[in-house]
Amino acid sequence: MQKTIETQIIINAGKEKVWAILTDFDNYKNWNPFIINSSGQAIAGGKLINTMKNGNSRFIFKPTVLNVEKLKYLDWLGSLFVKGIFDGHHYFKIEELNPGQVRFTQGENFTGILSGVILKFTGSETRNGFIRMNQALKQLAESTATSQSCVC
Repeated sequence: MQKTIETQIIINAGKEKVWAILTDFDNYKNWNPFIINSSGQAIAGGKLINTMKNGNSRFIFKPTVLNVEKLKYLDWLGSLFVKGIFDGHHYFKIEELNPGQVRFTQGENFTGILSGVILKFTGSETRNGFIRMNQALKQLAESTATSQSCVC
């Protein structure tokens, strides 16, 4: 059975700026309170190495990037230990509402034989992590929207 956590936020910055921040994985350590360290590239089939902070716990996961639609969509699939135990299909959507304003959606679909049990203990904190990341992305994108031009 699939379980989903999804969050959204309105960001008053252009899709180019939001995309540039979202896909600059090496810079996550400087602003992201949820995925506190990351490396890799936004290329379908590529591997990322992410360190996630969920409550007081930190753990490293190595998802595979599935789809990349520049300025619009990015997703990856990660597994705990082996596929089928606890799998997370994490996605980000950027929808332009107006020039200079987007709706940013972050979500994850969880599957696997232990997904219900694990989410019972971590689901609320995971949702809070998504919200904190969304807010930090908004703050960074809006603070740099007028002070920096994006070379995307």
